[in-house]
Amino acid sequence: MAESNFIDYVKIFCASGHGGAGSTHLYRAKYIPKGGPDGGDGGRGGHVILRANPQFWTLIHLKYRKVVRAENGAPGSGALCKGKQGTDIWLDVPVGTVVKDAETGEVLTELIEPGKEFILCKGGKGGLGNNNFKSATNQTPRYAQPGEEGQEGWFILELKVLADVGLVGFPNAGKSTLLAAVTSAKPKIANYAFTTLEPNLGIVRYYDDRSFVMADIPGIIEGAHEGKGIGLRFLRHIERNAVLLFMVSAEEENVNESYKILLKELKMYNPELLAKDRVLAITKCDIADDEMLRRVRRHLPKSIPSVLISSVTGEGLAELKDLLWEALNR
Repeated sequence: MAESNFIDYVKIFCASGHGGAGSTHLYRAKYIPKGGPDGGDGGRGGHVILRANPQFWTLIHLKYRKVVRAENGAPGSGALCKGKQGTDIWLDVPVGTVVKDAETGEVLTELIEPGKEFILCKGGKGGLGNNNFKSATNQTPRYAQPGEEGQEGWFILELKVLADVGLVGFPNAGKSTLLAAVTSAKPKIANYAFTTLEPNLGIVRYYDDRSFVMADIPGIIEGAHEGKGIGLRFLRHIERNAVLLFMVSAEEENVNESYKILLKELKMYNPELLAKDRVLAITKCDIADDEMLRRVRRHLPKSIPSVLISSVTGEGLAELKDLLWEALNR
């Protein structure tokens, strides 16, 4: 099987450039054998800078780039010439990238706005030349500052998908089928669990040229918050969604119990997720008989807007869009 192009986690070593040393040069000319100090300052070392670029949607371009080093600053020279600044290195990352210190796990920043920049490793300052140290009592200083060392370390970059609506449900609940039905996305669809192994995004067209982004998140199983299935790897993508669309198949014995299990997994992973607006869709109603539908309606939770849908026949999809649009603008 070909390796997926969706990479949402990389560990990378970054090092900024060292500052250039200041110069201890003394001015000399044909008729001036003992001129004053004219040593220039050293140049600053190059930064390593992260930039949120909306044209990137994965971290695959950094997967095999394990070491990033910026250029050192050049030393100063005579005639008060300042050393050349080290070239900065810019690393473009997708919007929604979280940056962590690999050793401590501390979150350094979250790049959630297009164009936002963050200096990951700051270049060392250039040292001062001896011209900066002259005084009335020390007119020919023969010393200068060395340049500061740059910063370095291991960092973790994690991508959390940005979307308006995130689909939450068990494997095979019909999430990918819904995404394909209401957007132009072409996710893999098959009749077995964990068909979706990476988030898929699509744009849902609404009335009057309005639209919103929907994300199909890989299926959650009971115990996902403990790492069962592929839970921990993808639960973080739900954090960036404005509205959560819970999807439960009409084939489930008790819709309310299934919904509570999904809700519990999100709570155990991150209680703040429960503050998001939620909508419940009962899927696969095209294959449900009258008795199954009566059972479904009997067990519908009262605390959340719900709708019965079929992504195959289109039943209930217009009502679902209305509920999602209302939740997004609440």
